[in-house]
Amino acid sequence: MANFLLYEPIHEAGLAVLREAGKVRMASATDEATIIAEIGDIDGVVIRAQGAMTRRILENAPCLKVVGRHGVGVDNVDLVAATDHGVQVVNTPTATVEGVAEHVLGMIVTMSKKMLSGHNRLVDGDWSARYELRGRELKGRTLGVIGFGRIGRRIAQICHYGLNMSILYGDVLAAPDLEKSLGAKKVEMDELLQTADYVTVHVPLLPSTRGLIGKREFGLMRSDTLFFNASRGPVVDEEALYAALSEGQIAGAGIDVFQQEPTPADNPLLTLDNIFVTPHMATATEEAMVAMSMVARDIVAVLEGKEPDFPVNTL
Repeated sequence: MANFLLYEPIHEAGLAVLREAGKVRMASATDEATIIAEIGDIDGVVIRAQGAMTRRILENAPCLKVVGRHGVGVDNVDLVAATDHGVQVVNTPTATVEGVAEHVLGMIVTMSKKMLSGHNRLVDGDWSARYELRGRELKGRTLGVIGFGRIGRRIAQICHYGLNMSILYGDVLAAPDLEKSLGAKKVEMDELLQTADYVTVHVPLLPSTRGLIGKREFGLMRSDTLFFNASRGPVVDEEALYAALSEGQIAGAGIDVFQQEPTPADNPLLTLDNIFVTPHMATATEEAMVAMSMVARDIVAVLEGKEPDFPVNTL
């Protein structure tokens, strides 16, 4: 029987898969020292957003054969160290697509229609918001997508087919299929930032994408641009975002991820009235939680000597 360690709880569907294959334990904490103390006899790990799989942990995990990332991003897993130690890393790249794309759409509509401001003012008894708040329609506007992977492509499809929006995208790879079906146009970053009415970021956190959107990039956007980030917090310079919002350099933002999570209660971004924030919950749908928990299937497959469906590293 295999031994499994969970950094955080997962959906019962995935838990059942692991329990059928072995014994499951929950880590008592996700700091490095605690994981090292508890990983000695563990064959497979499920890691979510909290904690990390570091080289030191791998050096102290003699039985470990597979690490499953509950989600897509593997920035909290040392892939080089895992490969060095012969540990397979797997993830669930298709599990979050719909949830995140729909979450971003919700933010786009909410900010465009000034729904949050209207809600807050009405709750405060201010019916006059009806006469003072002016939203805007999305039909015919331009969406700029930075990172045209699964999620970026899905939000582009929703906005084009559902709202008749034009699509610009920036990515290292071209997407000729969507250029044909959506009329999407691949452009350089500067052109996208200068042209799009809506800018949404969907890139993984890599050394090359850390701080990707900062003072210079916000400076290229128009004063009526709405900006959205549901990828990873460190992709955006929060100080630059605060300045752009507070100085009216851009019209507003929808943010689901932060440089530090949980974000501190005194984060200056939380004081602004032209931002819509959520606590890294774009993936928190029932469907996505089930699908992400199914990383358990690949974990068990690896332990059974089978090829996983979604390997991240090559052994």
